[in-house]
Amino acid sequence: MTDGKESSLSAMEKGNLALSISTNPKVHLAQKFLAELVGTYCVVFAGCGSVAVNKLYGGTVTFPGVCVTWGLIVMAMIYAVGHVSGAHFNPAVTITLSLLGLCPYKEVGFYIVSQLLGSILASGTLRLIMNITSDAFFGTIPAGSAAQSFVVEIVITFILMFVISGASNDDRAIKKHGGIAVGMTIMLNVFVGGPISGASMNPARSLGPAIVLWKFTGIWAYIFGPIIGAMIGGFVYKLLTPTDKSFSNIVKMSRLSFRG
Repeated sequence: MTDGKESSLSAMEKGNLALSISTNPKVHLAQKFLAELVGTYCVVFAGCGSVAVNKLYGGTVTFPGVCVTWGLIVMAMIYAVGHVSGAHFNPAVTITLSLLGLCPYKEVGFYIVSQLLGSILASGTLRLIMNITSDAFFGTIPAGSAAQSFVVEIVITFILMFVISGASNDDRAIKKHGGIAVGMTIMLNVFVGGPISGASMNPARSLGPAIVLWKFTGIWAYIFGPIIGAMIGGFVYKLLTPTDKSFSNIVKMSRLSFRG
């Protein structure tokens, strides 16, 4: 008995035994809810705020400035709370991750509610502190037809989810650079899709301003387009991930090449 205790103590001293208490305590759902709410609030406040300021003050931010603002705030929030909630900030991302088995189904509803609430609160704050007119609407409205915006939202959200899957969710990725990759992707997508659809890529981003300012023009395109695009992007990237079958094939091929 003494020898067993001594061996256990020596092993612990050497760091060979796992600690009974995890060094990474479990994050409670309420903490994830708060992280998503605050993160989405900051994203919408900064991103939509740059849009409103640019319209109210004669293009002082400029369109490139708006694009950069969206990319920077998303990147900042990913690094701020990504380790708490995963930094979704987007119902389309949450839904897709749940379908891929990366987010528990029981948490999806809580995530979406927190994201919508964060967007609504941010939009309400912007309306409170700025003289928002119809010309300074910071939501998303189709520049052409709603169908055109719908297609654009599918394409740019596909690109976004594809990058998220590769840069942040794949174990083979260098995850410390994930926030930069996602932020840059959003910035580039706003450059391309902004003049056409407003480049939402996020149902919560569009619904918040629409609810606060009660303006729902073409809103269906900004709800279903990002969800469809995200699901396609997530599942297409999944085709690039190795499976047990593909790994066994690689082993077999390496053995054959070695024998040859």
